[in-house]
Amino acid sequence: MDFSEHFLHFIWQFRLLNSAKLYCEDGEELQVLHPGSLNKHAGPDFSGAKLVIDGIKWVGDVEIHLKSSDWLAHGHQNDQAYNSVVLHVVYQHDSPIYRTNGSLVPVLVLKNLFSDHLLSNYTELIAHVNPFPCQKHIADVDRLIVDTFLSRIMIERFEQKSEEVFQKLSNNRGDWEQTFYYFLARNFGFKVNAVPFELMADALPWPIFSKHKDNALQITALIFGQAGLLEQPFLDVYPTQLQNEYLFLKKKYGLIPVDPVLWKFLRMRPQNFPTVRLAQFAALILKTNHLFSKILEAGSVKEVRLLFNHLPVNEYWKTHYHFNKSTRQVVVQPGTQSIDNIIINTICLFLFSYGKYTDQPELMDRALDFLENIPAERNAIVNQYVSAGLKVDRAFTSQAILQLNKCYCSQKKCLNCAIGIKILKK
Repeated sequence: MDFSEHFLHFIWQFRLLNSAKLYCEDGEELQVLHPGSLNKHAGPDFSGAKLVIDGIKWVGDVEIHLKSSDWLAHGHQNDQAYNSVVLHVVYQHDSPIYRTNGSLVPVLVLKNLFSDHLLSNYTELIAHVNPFPCQKHIADVDRLIVDTFLSRIMIERFEQKSEEVFQKLSNNRGDWEQTFYYFLARNFGFKVNAVPFELMADALPWPIFSKHKDNALQITALIFGQAGLLEQPFLDVYPTQLQNEYLFLKKKYGLIPVDPVLWKFLRMRPQNFPTVRLAQFAALILKTNHLFSKILEAGSVKEVRLLFNHLPVNEYWKTHYHFNKSTRQVVVQPGTQSIDNIIINTICLFLFSYGKYTDQPELMDRALDFLENIPAERNAIVNQYVSAGLKVDRAFTSQAILQLNKCYCSQKKCLNCAIGIKILKK
């Protein structure tokens, strides 16, 4: 048996049996009025099945195994929850199974009851590794099926990410500003420096900023100081000023900086260096009062982008990527792609999360609408699906593809995917 129980779940759930008349192992005629609902939690595999066995109607659960003896191997004979099983569906019957009250559980054997092409399609999908299982077939699937499933898992992606937001919100005692600041900081680090940005944000509580909001030198000193980047001798005037301010504020608030070795500079374009990102982050805090409130009020992507334009980044960074090392003049404002990345990964997430938390569905809809009005991301994962024939032009689709790849393709959960199911049935 070169397949898993999940394949049998697929056969049972979609009634892909090649016989109009079914019989249990002991000869009772079986009619499947409804296969039941797939149970993803503890207990029998399908709940609420409606069956007619030997003329008697049953409503209950269905358990599925490769072999009947797996019931015993899994310890179901000692579990009261399995007394509700009205049918045991197996590929191979090798042992009679009894409920805890001693009654025999009827058995349906699936061997020879489904078409060979289902198994060959399944085997081909599951055996395929790179770049993703259905790479050769996805372009042939009806676009409506693809788009419908991508829309569903886009919501799923936000739902999952919202749980992380709510957990951080709980840790912050319901403070949305502090929570938003933390996720925004993490996003400014992008993937490479997300962790040190997170640590810096945790080590520098948001309320401290409110006490120094009108002082650019102090705000910047707090950020670079807590990033651990002011713990060295300086030759230039500006970093020396930052260092002096930070030493005072560090003592005043009892601050502990993060370890500077965490910051990564290698194999990055200079405009993405963490020093430049930190300077931009400080400038954003200086420019925007009540940023989270303004995000909630913004009615379009254009309005949000304006909040990140013309940041008051200190002139020092126009000729420096590092402290004490000058370079030719460079652009220090975040580019459109960087801003859109923040809108996609932080702004839209918080619109959705806050809308869900406060029961404001219009904010959740706005988050999805924003994604529809931002160009698609281009990265190694998305490009694989584009190369396979999918049209990906909006961030809504590229984000859904990231979810598809992470939670379905990379885990080979083709039987939980509407696209995979369509290919398997072909």
